[in-house]
Amino acid sequence: MDTSAAADESFGIEVIIPEGDKTAPCCPHGPTLLFEKVAKGGEKGRRFYACSACRDRKDCNFFQWEDDKVSEARLLAREAENKAKRPPFSQKEYIKRFKKFASLQLHEKKFCEDCQMLLLSGDLSTHYSHKSKAITAAELSRPSALLRPLDNKKSNAQYLFTDRSSYFLLDTLAGLGYRKVLNVGTPRLHEMIKLRNLEQKHEPMKSLLLDIDFRYAQFYNKDEFCHYNMFNHHFFDGEASSSVLQAFLKESDGEKVVMVADPPFGGLVKPLANTFSLISQTWRKLQSSDNSDVDMPMIWIFPYFFEPRILECLPSFIMLDYQVDYDNHPLYKHGKTGRKQSPVRLFTNIFPKDIVLPKEEGYRFCSICERYVWSLNKHCAKCNVCPSKDGREWKHCSACGKCAKPSWRHCQSCGHCALPDHPCGLSQGKEGCFNCGSLKHKRKGCPLKDSHRISNHWSKAKSGNKNVSHRPLFKPKAKRKSGAARRAKKAAAQSK
Repeated sequence: MDTSAAADESFGIEVIIPEGDKTAPCCPHGPTLLFEKVAKGGEKGRRFYACSACRDRKDCNFFQWEDDKVSEARLLAREAENKAKRPPFSQKEYIKRFKKFASLQLHEKKFCEDCQMLLLSGDLSTHYSHKSKAITAAELSRPSALLRPLDNKKSNAQYLFTDRSSYFLLDTLAGLGYRKVLNVGTPRLHEMIKLRNLEQKHEPMKSLLLDIDFRYAQFYNKDEFCHYNMFNHHFFDGEASSSVLQAFLKESDGEKVVMVADPPFGGLVKPLANTFSLISQTWRKLQSSDNSDVDMPMIWIFPYFFEPRILECLPSFIMLDYQVDYDNHPLYKHGKTGRKQSPVRLFTNIFPKDIVLPKEEGYRFCSICERYVWSLNKHCAKCNVCPSKDGREWKHCSACGKCAKPSWRHCQSCGHCALPDHPCGLSQGKEGCFNCGSLKHKRKGCPLKDSHRISNHWSKAKSGNKNVSHRPLFKPKAKRKSGAARRAKKAAAQSK
């Protein structure tokens, strides 16, 4: 098969969740993920490792075929690169620096805006040409407002909750009796809990922040922050941080634990779901035998259009209508109308009836669905559900037998509702299932996908192709020289 033909038949790339103790190679973001190219007909492609956190090669260019034999020089060069991209200080060093910083006089407390770090007296000479500012105690208590938000949508985008959403989550969790909150990628909620504890008006809550942004290590001690990658369940400080999580998850003295996670919206659902399942398993092992078959209470904050993928991975979850909004996002704001409403929702395994959405913000209780819904989400007697996902009032289509968005119309050719100007039928070649051609489901939901792959494999095996499972779908590019080899060549050229 030539390259162009393979490209035409290619379906995409799938994440392979590892089984057993097979070790993946590491990039600066920790262990990489294993991916597989999948072609039309369910045919296996060649597997490869790539960064777990960055989907854009510009952000992390790690790539390795699964069956590649890596040279010693390449391994050493890779380790040197990983080491060069580590934070400037360890967690212990950051804690020591913060204690010294706290002891400084008010006028001595400086923050380097260029390097995004707190400055000690000995640092001033190194940062004298940088833009720095005096920092107050109030700013120290709200580092999420002090630090410049990361803005890579696919890996580490930091859209920070508004106070409205933060207080709603905090009040809801406190009202449900949770006294420990595991904040995975939610620094704004973490600091809100700490600020509320200082007020001493409510029962204190404990909070642990797990975040890939190492800059937060400057502001919190080892029991409050761990440098962490949620896409591969990797602790950058190793066993020391992993033991912090285990200690936090143990519910001693009746302190109930809940997890709140707010991943980057460009993140892959499958590895995130796997990570959250691993956290739940750890929590379950630490509890009494009475909770041996119970899942850890969780809230996953993600756009509503990921609902099918999330529920496929975590069937016990349900999506709530609450619209989460962010301070630093131009569109994700509560209260806007139509499609400009925030698409971000709460996915949770907590009983939905217990999460009371605020009436003053436009939510009501549906006694039939037994959950709170948005005011325009009208209950459909035919579907027996409040169907709206995007904040608009959906309408029932008798031909489809289900509700659809108000802008959609039933298409006789396709047999379902869609936008009036949608690409119709099979003419596009990209609709429907790649295994059987049905327009009613995608490849992932095809009941024949496994049998199709097996029959495909055996038919080729019988024809004498012994390397069926390893045949690449694409013509591989010329082998690229390792970083060490390129640097050696460059150095030789400069010495001439």
